[in-house]
Amino acid sequence: MIHLLFTLIIAEMVVILLLLFRTPLRKVVIMGMDRMKRGRGPVIVTTVAGTLFVLLLSSISNILNFTQREDESGSVNPTDQILFVRSLLDASLMGFILFLGLMMDRLHYYIRELRLLRKTMEATKKQNRSFDDAKNGNDGRKAVEEEIAALKSKIKTLESQCAAKTDEVKAEQSKAEALKKQSEGLLLEYDRVLEDNQNLRSQLEELNSDGKKNM
Repeated sequence: MIHLLFTLIIAEMVVILLLLFRTPLRKVVIMGMDRMKRGRGPVIVTTVAGTLFVLLLSSISNILNFTQREDESGSVNPTDQILFVRSLLDASLMGFILFLGLMMDRLHYYIRELRLLRKTMEATKKQNRSFDDAKNGNDGRKAVEEEIAALKSKIKTLESQCAAKTDEVKAEQSKAEALKKQSEGLLLEYDRVLEDNQNLRSQLEELNSDGKKNM
């Protein structure tokens, strides 16, 4: 019994040391304790702890009985002394086992809570980063929208200038067409005048020839 109790104490001390320091075995121990707290694990642990607590109470009652006997008789035989020491040792070991078990449970609980807290903080940091990115994105979007508005105003100005230039070109084209029509009319008038001139020359030549014949 004593060897088993010492073995349990050493095992619990090793587990506590592994939980206290960051080592590759720490994750294995945490995973093992997580599995122990699932399914039938809590029932088994509670049963073992309850059994140890009952044995602890029994050892304490034996110690109290030995103390009463010693007070009543004034002297204790060697056998009672050995049983008293054995009960005291058993009670001490079982109490230490229960205490270390409670320490293991609390360490495991606080480590899990610390991990959840770190995950929550990381998630909060990511949200803050995404919020900052979104804010920066909104600022960049505003700048782009301002540039787009400026470009739109420039486009409108260029469109108005282009419309004015188009109107000027149309006016010049209409003037050119008018000048073309006017030149065509002048050419027609020139041809008519030239034809009349030729007719007049021919008539003068006929008159001159008739005059010469009469002479």
